[in-house]
Amino acid sequence: MPPVGKGSDLPPPDDLEATWRFLLDGIEVMMSKLTQGMDYPRYMKLYTVAYDYCTSSRMSSSGKMALGASFNKSMGANLVGADLYERIKQYFRQHSEHLRKGATDLSDETLLRYYAGEWTQYTQGANYVHRLFVYLNRHWVKREKDEGKKNVYTVYTLALVQWRDYMFRQTQAKNRITDAVLKQIQSQRNGETIDTGLVKKVIDSFVSLGLDENDSVQSNIDLYKAEFESAFISATELYYRTESAAFVAANSVTDYMRKAETRLKEEEDRVEMYLHPATRARLIKKCENALIGAHAQLLWDEFDKLLEADKGDDLYRMYTLLSRIPDGLEPLRRGFEEHVKRKGAAAVEREAGSNVDAMEPAAYVSALLGVHSKFVGVITSAFRSEAGFLAALDKACRVFMNKNKATGDSTSKSPELLAKHTDGLLKKSNKSAEEASLEEDLNQVMVVFKYIEDKDVFQKFYSKMLAKRLVNFASASDDAEASMISKLKETCGFEYTNKLQRMFTDMGLSKELNDSFKEQMNQQYDKSELMDFYALVLANGFWPLSAPTSDFSIPTELLPMYTRFERFYGAKHSGRKLTWLWQLGKTDLSTSYLGHKHIFTTSAYQAAVLLQYNSNDTLTMKELYDSTGLNEQALKGALGALIKSKVLLEKASGGANGEGSSSSAGASTSYSLNMAAKFKKLRMNLNIPMRSETKAETVDVLKTVDEDRRLLLQATVVRIMKARKTLKHAQLVQEVVSQVGSRFQPDVPAVKRAIESLIEKEYLERQEGSRDTLQYLA
Repeated sequence: MPPVGKGSDLPPPDDLEATWRFLLDGIEVMMSKLTQGMDYPRYMKLYTVAYDYCTSSRMSSSGKMALGASFNKSMGANLVGADLYERIKQYFRQHSEHLRKGATDLSDETLLRYYAGEWTQYTQGANYVHRLFVYLNRHWVKREKDEGKKNVYTVYTLALVQWRDYMFRQTQAKNRITDAVLKQIQSQRNGETIDTGLVKKVIDSFVSLGLDENDSVQSNIDLYKAEFESAFISATELYYRTESAAFVAANSVTDYMRKAETRLKEEEDRVEMYLHPATRARLIKKCENALIGAHAQLLWDEFDKLLEADKGDDLYRMYTLLSRIPDGLEPLRRGFEEHVKRKGAAAVEREAGSNVDAMEPAAYVSALLGVHSKFVGVITSAFRSEAGFLAALDKACRVFMNKNKATGDSTSKSPELLAKHTDGLLKKSNKSAEEASLEEDLNQVMVVFKYIEDKDVFQKFYSKMLAKRLVNFASASDDAEASMISKLKETCGFEYTNKLQRMFTDMGLSKELNDSFKEQMNQQYDKSELMDFYALVLANGFWPLSAPTSDFSIPTELLPMYTRFERFYGAKHSGRKLTWLWQLGKTDLSTSYLGHKHIFTTSAYQAAVLLQYNSNDTLTMKELYDSTGLNEQALKGALGALIKSKVLLEKASGGANGEGSSSSAGASTSYSLNMAAKFKKLRMNLNIPMRSETKAETVDVLKTVDEDRRLLLQATVVRIMKARKTLKHAQLVQEVVSQVGSRFQPDVPAVKRAIESLIEKEYLERQEGSRDTLQYLA
């Protein structure tokens, strides 16, 4: 509501000159003498005069409307304001020019204090003046803007425009003010204390002067960017390029990284203290270029030294700095990968020593895991588990875990050693098998397994060793065995572990079968006619067990139980035939020939040999051949352990007593029971495989792997071609390599041989007119 009541001391509403003189006194107080104050009645008089003038209407003597008036049919001429607006505009201009002249001889901090003080007073006064002419703003200014008039503003914005154009934008003034601000910032960077509040006030004025020419209510930061930010960014970049070049010339790289880290933090804080938030991105990018990008090669060159010295804090500092610049981390990832490869190879070489062939599986796996664990820790602490470094670790592990001094050029040695280590963990002989650490040990096995290329080799060795543990009842824990198979299944799928799981099924069925057999024997025979007997019935095709390579004459002591079980099984499963794997049999023989009781744990072949000494103290090789039915290889294998353990003494034909001799024996070589033997243990295990037997097993396993691979490649080719019908030769090779890569890494010639073999078998043919295209034959 407009104020009511007019005193006689107020100017006539239609007298512009009198009105302005009256208003000017009040405006001067508001703009220059605000500290003197103004009472409310006087302010209301000023408001009334301004209102009355803006709402007055008068006609000139010629009947025309006065300048700045408009005509409304219902109200007549009103909204007089143009003359008054021009007077206000002229006042702000003159006032701004006057203030500019006051800054002529000032510089640096003195200039900034003058500018900031006058800016504060000017904007406060302009705000009061703006409220004084609220009616002018709401009506005349609004109408002018609605009609599309340019450069018409509300009174407060008008005041800012005049300050911008006549106080700030005068070239000499704005350059001096900007330079003064930059000097203050440089002083702060040099460690001096400055008035950050003063700097903020000046910079905030730059932002406030960013006015939208089309909308006086809106503002932008164009002026701030043009008149300050660009110069500030350039000065910052120059400052840090100069400082960093001098610092790296006189200090270590690690000291420089700390310096750069500090400087970047200071610039982040500087934005918070007195810069516009929009400056942050551009400022930090320039600082990163000057402090990091310009010296990136220096940091990259230092990286391996920090890794070698295990400088975790410095590695993290380098990582955080280089992560700020494009591609800054990639050289670190490559360097990290090469470093891990070297460390992995060195760890294996150090553990292997000079005798690579005698490398213990547990020591080998421990060396691999030690390197992996160490650098997982480095990635976690120094690189915050960044995906690129984890990928680099994976690449490095795939290299040194598959090919190193212990493996040579063979990719099958590492999975063999891993399988043997796993076998050692899962055997009863493992002292920690009953501890909770066994599960963690198996998890560690899977860490290495993940990087093994020839997973099919591991499968074959593991399957062979699992079969031995089960057949010999040597597993430390059924739960641990099941857990390991579950881990392998999760990693490689159901097909990979199908046969392993079937082995456990057979073990359960065998227990039920033997319980039933034992119950029937107890019903039919007297206990004196029975012996402890347990036969594992294992499904052919699921167990990696081979038929005997030698004939075998079943000892008379075992024959009754053998015959009874054959008859029992035949009655229970009509039509099935049992193949007895005597080479895997195990017996406990009770002896008393040394004057007191001993129990020998032997193989079935060893038992057949020793049982011959119930009636003889000395037998020749030929006599043992005839009595046991074993061929030369099997018999020598049985005798080897008996001689080594000093149960038997070997005497070569025509020579002296050759106790423990390893020379080749003829048919007339004799073997005597060692009647003078002294054994410290009452129970002795004589069923110890010879080193030659272990090597032969390894060769057999690898032969099986080669054959399985050949068949798998052919099956994969057929599966792909059956689905695709026609395919380019090169593309087929690529797809086969991709599909079988989870089991082993095939070489291209092997895939090509598989394709040629299928062409010969007429599963595939080359397409006429395009020899590099293959076609599937249904």
